[in-house]
Amino acid sequence: MNDNCVLHECPVALLLIDVINDLEFHEGEKLVEHAMPMARHIAQLKREAKKSGIPCLYVNDNFGQWQSDFKHLVASCAGDEVRGAPIARELAPQQDDYFVLKPRHSGFFQTPLDLLLQNLRAKKLIFCGLTTDSCVLFTANDAYLRGFEILVPADCCAAVAKHRHLGALGQMRRTLKADTTASAQIELEQLFEKNGSHD
Repeated sequence: MNDNCVLHECPVALLLIDVINDLEFHEGEKLVEHAMPMARHIAQLKREAKKSGIPCLYVNDNFGQWQSDFKHLVASCAGDEVRGAPIARELAPQQDDYFVLKPRHSGFFQTPLDLLLQNLRAKKLIFCGLTTDSCVLFTANDAYLRGFEILVPADCCAAVAKHRHLGALGQMRRTLKADTTASAQIELEQLFEKNGSHD
């Protein structure tokens, strides 16, 4: 890959899983109740990450829209009368963000995510998004198998029910050695110290 294809080189990356989402599905109304406070926490974490030079990657389901692109997906999810619009608007991608469209639960399955992370020189991944017990869990699991260190801030992901959210966090702590510290308690500069300096 050409060096100009990535704008960052950083040992830490922030992954936003399925946050661009219309939530127009069964149980979507229940999910939005938990997703709104989640979105505010992610937005704050993303602001802090950008100050530290951490790249932000949108890893998003394509919802079977094989002829659309990410910009079209953002626009459709942020439209009027769309259940997930407040989250999509709160977490709208910026020009220097990256995106990967995924066809299944894991962000690594049949996508260029692994190659992108290699080019970013990422070693530690911060996972946020929807849902804790499905796409976040699947993607974090595949990241662990690839040797990445895992952080899943408990307040930056959500599931349809609290017990499903907490159960998935517990599983990731046990099996993936994931750090599930709340986002406000994460010291981003300490993550760099553990992984080496960055330019």
